[in-house]
Amino acid sequence: MKPLKILVSAVAAVFACATHAQFVKGNEAVQVTPAGKKVETPPVPASVRKVCAANAKCHAGSWHMVETDGGLVECTEPFARQTTCRASTYGSQKLSRLWIVKTASTWRWCQYPDLGSKCKDMFARPPANLPIDAVQ
Repeated sequence: MKPLKILVSAVAAVFACATHAQFVKGNEAVQVTPAGKKVETPPVPASVRKVCAANAKCHAGSWHMVETDGGLVECTEPFARQTTCRASTYGSQKLSRLWIVKTASTWRWCQYPDLGSKCKDMFARPPANLPIDAVQ
């Protein structure tokens, strides 16, 4: 009976950590230095003009999970402009999400908060850049 309790506890701990992950391990956009944490966000292309505020009713796609200086936020766009983001509901609300990360100097959107998941170059030409979201 004791091994079963240990197994159940271990599974519960892993599940709790996975559902409340607040970062993507290996995201080069987040640099931790002795002076503090420095976070880079994707550049906004000149062609992007219209902003859909996070609290407006204009957003119909996946939420973009972006690490910022203030922590993890969910945004209507991957660029994390001020009005397009809100506090993260990851772990408490199921939504269609994409994770915005930087690896090998390339901005990518990933299906899960894991670089081993399906990640696509955000700035590649279609269809190579089409993201694969997941309800999480």
